[in-house]
Parts: sequence; structure tokens; C-alpha cells
Amino acid sequence: MKRTGTLGLVLGLLFSAGISATAEEVEFKSLFNGKNLNGWEPTPGGKWEVKNGVVIGTSPKSEPRHGILLTKKRFKDFVVKAKFRVLHGDSGFYFRVDRVKSGVSVHGFQVEIDETDETGGLYETGGRGWVHQSTAEVAKKRSYKKGEWTDLELTAKGGDITVKINGIVSTRLINDKSRREGHIGLQLHGGQVMHVEYKDIELSVLE
Repeated sequence: MKRTGTLGLVLGLLFSAGISATAEEVEFKSLFNGKNLNGWEPTPGGKWEVKNGVVIGTSPKSEPRHGILLTKKRFKDFVVKAKFRVLHGDSGFYFRVDRVKSGVSVHGFQVEIDETDETGGLYETGGRGWVHQSTAEVAKKRSYKKGEWTDLELTAKGGDITVKINGIVSTRLINDKSRREGHIGLQLHGGQVMHVEYKDIELSVLE
């Protein structure tokens, strides 16, 4: 009985380990084909175009509206990776958002992306405003600089949300009571000279 029990325990552990390894395998699919904006649609305001495999968003200071480039699909739980660089202005990487009829265009979460160390914070448009702002200590670790390509990784599963900038965690929410589904979007902030670029946008759906 002792030998049988031990063998059963070992097999059980191996089986569990196999399931965990499979569950942790992440398959990413591109949200941007590098050629055009198929699968995306813009809200009024600013201009979005594709050049040399890069999504480029620009807007003049005279434009009051927040131009958002939204995915046509909606997503619930996922990991998304992207590269961005900000040449001018205040952008954001939106997720779990819904369209609204206003100059802001959407309500929902955005990862702050701008020229400053606030990049990597979390803001809820049409809701609580700032939910979490990045600290000076974190800003030093991640080596973020305006105008340089920067890595973004965002994980959203239920109420747990983690934002990484250049591999460093800048925001982490546990069991947050926020919305659970919506579009992903790239922002042009109204009333500013805007020039922001995104590329290598990939997403993996979490079950």
C-alpha cells in the first residue's frame, strides 16, 4: 500500500506539472499586419496611417477631439505586447473600452503613454481618473526616454491587471472592480501637437 500510494503521488504530481506547463504556454497573434489598418477603425480626430510597418498617429493642437484607433474586436482576458515611442504629446494604450458619443470617444482603462515618467500609470477615462500613478523609483529602473522605442506588456485577467514598461512592473491591480471586456485602442490626445508611433502589437487570449 505504501509503494502504491507513493507511485500514485508521483504520477499525480507529474500530471499536475504537465497541466501547468500547458496552461502557461502563451500563443501570441498579431493585432496589426504591418501593412494597413485592417481590423482597426478610428474615431473622429487626428490621423492614423501606416508607414514601414509602423502605425503613426498625428494631430495638430487645433484638434479638440481625442482621436482613438480601436480594434473592431472586443477582448476580455489577455496578454498584449507592443512597442511604442512618443515624439510629441500625450497618448495612451486603451483596453476594455466602449465607444461613447463625446469628444473623448471612449470610456475605459488606458495605460498612460506620454513624454514623462507618468508613462506606465493607469487611468480610467469616464470613471475614477487616475487609478495608479508610476513612482519615481520605478521610473529610474525602467529607463524610459521620450522618442525611444519602448516595450509595453499588459496583462488583464478578471480584476487583476499588470503593466510592464521595458520589463519593469509599473502598475499592478489585484481584484479591481473595473469593466471586464471591451476594445483595445491607441490614443491621440486633443488640444496638443501629437506624434506617436506603435508597432509589433501582439495579443494572446487567456482562458
